[in-house]
Amino acid sequence: MNYIQRMEHWGDTHHPQWVDIIRMAFGIFLFWKGIEFANDMNTLMQMMAGLPFGNFMMIILAHYVLFAHILGGFLLVAGLLTRLACIIQIPVVLAAIFLNIFEQFSELSLSILTLILLVYFLIIGSGRWSLDWYINKDYTERNTASQR
Repeated sequence: MNYIQRMEHWGDTHHPQWVDIIRMAFGIFLFWKGIEFANDMNTLMQMMAGLPFGNFMMIILAHYVLFAHILGGFLLVAGLLTRLACIIQIPVVLAAIFLNIFEQFSELSLSILTLILLVYFLIIGSGRWSLDWYINKDYTERNTASQR
């Protein structure tokens, strides 16, 4: 068993069910942030104006932020590909923390809490109230039935 499989197994066996409610609420929050950024794209572009990239690269980065928050938030709510959703979100949140350190400290604590939750769900996984669990449960039931 390699390290990633051991981490997934540990996360699946040590996952309290009440954490699933936090995962779903956290996913709704990230999805909402993505919608908020989509509605106010000018603010996002102004935040990234200080970066040493060209306009085309800034547009690509802005769309990556939208994609990461909207799709990642939806995946976290559904509990589908939770670890992948967290991996997609982490660079965006790290950039938000880095930009907030040199700006005002307005949302720095919220960004740090978001990063902590992303790393937590990256390790612990999606839990029992998720589409991943139902898919894996169905798959293991079919596998054990075919082996009989």
